[in-house]
Amino acid sequence: MTDRYAVVGHPISHSQSPRIHAAFAVQTGQDLSYTALLAPLDGFTQTVDDFRAAGGKGVNVTVPFKPDAWHYAERHGERAARAEAVNTLVLDRDRVYGDNTDGPGLLRDLTVNQGCTLQGQRIVVIGAGGAAAGVLAELLATQPAAIMVANRTASKATELAARFSDLGSVSGCGLADLAGERFDLLINATAASLDNQCPALPAGMIHSGSGAYDLMYAAHPTPFMRWAQAEGAAWIRDGLGMLVEQAAESFALWRGIRPETRSVLRHLRSRLTH
Repeated sequence: MTDRYAVVGHPISHSQSPRIHAAFAVQTGQDLSYTALLAPLDGFTQTVDDFRAAGGKGVNVTVPFKPDAWHYAERHGERAARAEAVNTLVLDRDRVYGDNTDGPGLLRDLTVNQGCTLQGQRIVVIGAGGAAAGVLAELLATQPAAIMVANRTASKATELAARFSDLGSVSGCGLADLAGERFDLLINATAASLDNQCPALPAGMIHSGSGAYDLMYAAHPTPFMRWAQAEGAAWIRDGLGMLVEQAAESFALWRGIRPETRSVLRHLRSRLTH
């Protein structure tokens, strides 16, 4: 019998995850199907319950349900427990297991695909939701000089930074507090790009060697990427590579084999831009 998997989100029609996992299945010879499920904003639990009752084996979770998935899981991997956000649910065990593959996905895309060195760098993570929480531990493990978490509501950034302060130099602030600061790497972990918006960021944060990375992805540069380019960033990148890399981590959790990602990423990029 074909094993069933899905990605759950709101919105979800833009998701490339079904294509990614279909490619992984062909590559590794796995018998599975993978679909996209639109959950009502107040209906995450019911959507996953229904999928599980119908025989679903695993679920990826995207905006805005990662905190809901953390509550849904009965057991947590260390990354998910630290982030209090889950993007991967394993449903075929005695108790639902939740993990977070966003951090490893981002780190692999930055260091392997992009060739970035993060050690000793000043990094700002914009946003204080589940996406930001999911990547902080992995970023801090690279021993950057400092990470600032900046959010429209400063208290949320401060609270999130405090949860990770034992792992390295990390602090929280409001967006306006970034004025006068300069960073080697700027990461947009908000969902603003889904609404074709850019966070309200002050000018002057970017120097000639800075990079800018948007966790969201699109066929064309996102508003955040365009802003960074106009500010003089050395390079800009969207989150398509992170999406593929975190998907490979999820696939390995479900199937016990990690697929090759470069060819899948190339194919996906070509589809998006043509």
